[in-house]
Amino acid sequence: MAQIFDFDTVILGGGPGGFAAGIYAARGAVSTAIVDISMLGGQPSNYLELENYPGFAQIGGYELMEKFEEHADKFGVNKFPMQEIVSVDLLSNPKVIVTNEAEFRAKSVIIATGAKPMKLGVPGEEEFVGRGVSYCAVCDGAFYKDKVVAVVGGGNSAVEEAMYLTKFASKVYVIHRRNELRADKIVQERAFKNEKLEFVWDTVVKEIQGSDLVNSIVVENVKSGETSSITVNGIFPYIGILPNVDNFTGQIEQDQRGFIVTDDTMKTSVDGVYAIGDVRVTPLRQVITAAADGAIGAVYAVKYLEALKEVTV
Repeated sequence: MAQIFDFDTVILGGGPGGFAAGIYAARGAVSTAIVDISMLGGQPSNYLELENYPGFAQIGGYELMEKFEEHADKFGVNKFPMQEIVSVDLLSNPKVIVTNEAEFRAKSVIIATGAKPMKLGVPGEEEFVGRGVSYCAVCDGAFYKDKVVAVVGGGNSAVEEAMYLTKFASKVYVIHRRNELRADKIVQERAFKNEKLEFVWDTVVKEIQGSDLVNSIVVENVKSGETSSITVNGIFPYIGILPNVDNFTGQIEQDQRGFIVTDDTMKTSVDGVYAIGDVRVTPLRQVITAAADGAIGAVYAVKYLEALKEVTV
């Protein structure tokens, strides 16, 4: 029989938002647990380095998240990594999260499950995942030493990861559907100075080809409609993200893309449930904004719990 845990607050997700929420909730004197489907640290653990987190001119993503975790440990936040979530009931009282190992019951829940990369949705993408298609340059870049790769996208993530890949690859194509990048100007300036980068403008990927491994991609110019083939050994799509909400859909208000709708206190449409970081509707998705969301959500979750006590006394 699965072990049952009771907490005042359960935080789903152990990234920067989840850790910040854990710190603030624990400091609010409520019993707090972080539950994650993988190792703790979230997406930033895969970042080679960050240059925009205040207090650190430059720091490795994994190192920063270690500091977050150490801080949460100081205040006794309970941690449950590697928990495969079977079901989540946000409408019951208490809320119930069932994993492959345990059942968690909580008076309040803070959703910090983040987001995942969008896929291109073209022939060959699924077939070649792990064999030339990757969504993490830091994870797989070393496999492409002296090879040619392509990055798809024009935002900060795409351009920064393309520059990272030049540490290994002999050449990196940056394929973007527009004629200018969306990345920050300072990122663009660095990229345009990198001799290993070649920009392919007004272009989309139509197909990924290969035999055992990727050996080329078919692209289309969106203005002329002309198609051509580019020889590459790997392709890294960075075209956007989708929220990790499979366990919540239908229980909570979401926008058209699935991101969770919150108010300024991070409260969702369900009493006692808060959403923070990349998983919610927000104008900016960064480590610092996720952490700030976590602070706000946890403070108001504590206020909610205090109000519950007053009602039941």
